[in-house]
Amino acid sequence: MNIISIRENPEYKDVAIKYFQKSWKSVLPIIYEDCITHSIEARNSLPQWYLLEKDREIIGCAGLITNDFISRGDLYPWVCAIFVDEKHRGNAYGSLLIEKARADTQKAGFGHLYLCTSHVGYYEKYNFKYIGQGYHPWGEDSRIYELEVK
Repeated sequence: MNIISIRENPEYKDVAIKYFQKSWKSVLPIIYEDCITHSIEARNSLPQWYLLEKDREIIGCAGLITNDFISRGDLYPWVCAIFVDEKHRGNAYGSLLIEKARADTQKAGFGHLYLCTSHVGYYEKYNFKYIGQGYHPWGEDSRIYELEVK
């Protein structure tokens, strides 16, 4: 298993853009193209984008960003777009992406990592704690979770 940071490995930029676009079809394709492209030369530690590779095949992805289209702009950074191909689920591979985001959060000097989701029960296994609801610009709400990074 290998976690590829797009910032540290910009040669994966186009692969990452295509993988995120394929994995998150509800998000306009230009969003990931623009975010990933500009992250490579970003002045600050965020955003970060990751690919999960197993046996030379990309099987997952995630991002570490300043806001996940959620009303709680006072909270950051956010782990987002966590995805593992369906045939590879059930092996805790998502935890590898979460751990990379946690480690980069700590390295950047932040004390907490956040995520928003409708899932209940999954992220709690990785020590995320539910802290309340947040609201998206398109009218939906999401559960907000917090992880203390040490």
